[in-house]
Amino acid sequence: MEIFPEKLKKIWNVWEIRGLVLSSLSLQVILILFGSRRKTNRAILIRVLVWCAYMSADWVATVCLSALATKDADPEDNSSRSTNSLQAFWAPFLLLHLGGPDTITACSLEDNELWLRHFLRFLVQVGVAIYVYLRTWNNSILLTYLAIPVFIVGIIKYAERTWVLRSSSNERLKHSLLTDPDPGPDVAVILEQNVQHRLKKDTKLAMVVPDEDIKSEKDYLVQGNFLFKRFLYLYTGLILGFYERNDSYSIIHNKSPEDAFKIVAVELGFMYDKLYTKASLVYSCLGLFIRCISLCLLSFTLYAFAAIIDKHPYQKIDIMITYSVLVGAIVLEVYAFILLIFSDWTKAGHNPLRSATCKSCPPHSLLNSRKRWSAVMGQHDLLSVCLKNGAKCIRVHKFFGIHEKLEKFNYKTSAEIQRMLKEKCDKIKDDIYFASSCKELLAQRGDYVLEKWKLLDEFSWCTVDVEFDHSLLLWHIATSICYYNDSIKGTTKNANSRYEISKCLSDYMLYVLVIRQTMLPKGIGEIRYRDTCAEARRFFKQKELSSDNAIKGACRKLLEVDVSSLQLLEDIKGDRSQSVLFSGCILAKKLENLEMEMEFEIGYEKK
Repeated sequence: MEIFPEKLKKIWNVWEIRGLVLSSLSLQVILILFGSRRKTNRAILIRVLVWCAYMSADWVATVCLSALATKDADPEDNSSRSTNSLQAFWAPFLLLHLGGPDTITACSLEDNELWLRHFLRFLVQVGVAIYVYLRTWNNSILLTYLAIPVFIVGIIKYAERTWVLRSSSNERLKHSLLTDPDPGPDVAVILEQNVQHRLKKDTKLAMVVPDEDIKSEKDYLVQGNFLFKRFLYLYTGLILGFYERNDSYSIIHNKSPEDAFKIVAVELGFMYDKLYTKASLVYSCLGLFIRCISLCLLSFTLYAFAAIIDKHPYQKIDIMITYSVLVGAIVLEVYAFILLIFSDWTKAGHNPLRSATCKSCPPHSLLNSRKRWSAVMGQHDLLSVCLKNGAKCIRVHKFFGIHEKLEKFNYKTSAEIQRMLKEKCDKIKDDIYFASSCKELLAQRGDYVLEKWKLLDEFSWCTVDVEFDHSLLLWHIATSICYYNDSIKGTTKNANSRYEISKCLSDYMLYVLVIRQTMLPKGIGEIRYRDTCAEARRFFKQKELSSDNAIKGACRKLLEVDVSSLQLLEDIKGDRSQSVLFSGCILAKKLENLEMEMEFEIGYEKK
């Protein structure tokens, strides 16, 4: 018994390779259009679309090459041989697709670390493509020779991607920043010669950018590029010298909050491009040369193909597909070239196109004023999450082991960064110039504001006396309860008020704890979070509370629980659970007893 009817098999055999080639081209279009959107757009739809396209692109091209390698033509059928020779011409275009667009080479940082595996795949795929090409070699067919320039472009593009993945790996990135070993002065020779040797200290400042107020877009780019190059050292685990720290600080310390955030946006934009795109190669003289050669070779191939195609009896559908992949390759190259010309790298670096770009692109043009980052911060509210009903098909999700991941991202929200928050960051940066000040700031958990109000001893049990993730959860729960409780009184309506900023920062810190765990010190934060959620869900279920509308009522119910002391709570709970739900309620009650101004200033300053 056949599963698929014979007619369906014939249709599949006819359209298998054609469909795969068109699918591969479509995936390249998606990647080049949306690959870099992740940097500025946090929409889950775009992220899922890019992830699916990235994961599918290599697979589709590989399957298509395999199909071409195993397809045999009927030796007595001229039409079949012609179809095979034209379809074999698509093999170098698949190498071009495997090279990927300039806007995305890695979907995650782990992809860069797997560059050696990608290099092996590169060798195999190039070998398969050459095998397909040699199988259909025919000296009498001009199309055979026309594939050579496309092969050159395809192999270069694929090799580019492998080289960029290697260059962006943490080990190679760190190695590229290290200078040659310096043995220092030859002490033995100096002592033998009894010559007084005076060590020369390099007092030259590393400052290469103006530290005055920003007056143009160019200043943002130059200063952001300078900070990016210093940030690379910190990213790879190296340290900055005194003068480099001094120069980096001099750029930021006298800037307004808006200017400082714009510079950091440029800096992180450069960092994103370095790690996830072909920026390390494309924005160089070699990259520019390769783009020009690729465009010329593809244009020549299109012109030559149009000139000879009428002399051979190929099927119209195959001719149309060939035109599609040729034109598609050229359009993608032109689009990538336009992005290259008007990129921040070109305008900030020493690229040969820099002067032409600056002249042709006015300071206030659309290309200069584009968005560089999302300007939002992730949010995660524990109480709101626990009040919502669980996702549908939860058993299916648990079976595949994706339940917790889907739950985290399903309840994640975003909040726009307000001006008052930027001013808060600006206030902090004025106090962190010296290394000792930085260490003190990082070691504090709200000590400064508690000391200001003479409350450090009273609240030390939820700050310095517990682990960081424990303190974070306590203050998040207390902030949420106080916020929703005070919102009933109408004191949290102003979006820029300290109430809103405190809640925004509290939700952001929980977002970091739950979803971006690598940004925080190691601990049992995830276990505490899960236990706290379990206790909160049980409590809300007992009180028959659910849906978003019940959040204020849920906070009131939590405050009504008669837990007078931490000792009583510990005696009841023991060591069985790491939940801090009712410890957070105790903290909320203590904050509620303070004056309203003091209550949210503590929460605002502590964050």
